[in-house]
Amino acid sequence: MAKSIELPNGRSWKTQTAALAHFKEMLHRYVDNETIEDRSDHDDLIALLERYDAVETDSPSKIGVGVDLFLRKRNGFDGFSTPGFWVRRTDGTETDFSYIWAVKGEPKSNAQEFYDACRAAVAADLTATKKRHFKEHGDAHGRVPCEISGKLITIDEAHLDHAYPAFGHLVVTFRAARGWQHGVPEGVLTKPADGQTTTTFIDAVIGQAFRDFHHQAAMMRIIEKSANLAMAAKQRRPKVKLPVMLDI
Repeated sequence: MAKSIELPNGRSWKTQTAALAHFKEMLHRYVDNETIEDRSDHDDLIALLERYDAVETDSPSKIGVGVDLFLRKRNGFDGFSTPGFWVRRTDGTETDFSYIWAVKGEPKSNAQEFYDACRAAVAADLTATKKRHFKEHGDAHGRVPCEISGKLITIDEAHLDHAYPAFGHLVVTFRAARGWQHGVPEGVLTKPADGQTTTTFIDAVIGQAFRDFHHQAAMMRIIEKSANLAMAAKQRRPKVKLPVMLDI
């Protein structure tokens, strides 16, 4: 049965999908650093933030001392950024929040937080590796072949894919090696904080350990972004003609 979504301001949708589509469309109506001036949009975001705070009871309140306004801003990561909603409080402080998690009405699991920290630990490496691969193997136009189609593609058209094992498999294996199958202990992952767009490892030694493990175990390949990802996953262990090498 589809799960209906109802916000404190009375707005409701018959399904999560419809609610997510509403806020996604809202986000894309604004440009970076633009204030959400539309009164109806502002009201919906206030109600959504109330829902977020009601779910994330173990984290600092996103509403805090009160809401002044909402903006669309970039959430920066190593090598890329994504647009998102930010709230500016009446005391001038700001923080981001995920409309997706607010709509779903559930906080990220401990396993998802750990996955995010692992992804953050290798993000800069993956960006640098992709650039180096295109520099070393690109043709006169800077293109390399897609491993699925063989089509020559530019770096902007390319996705650096974990051919084998899948990234999630690497994360689970790393956790198991440390005896954390049933949960990551306190003090390993950063707690939610204003402006923190992703979870990271508190201890740099653990982050480096995952980087080393990832670099030794991952087989990477270049595929076209528009390639059918279901097609990319058909073979559990695909043959890679031109593997992308990670520095160890």
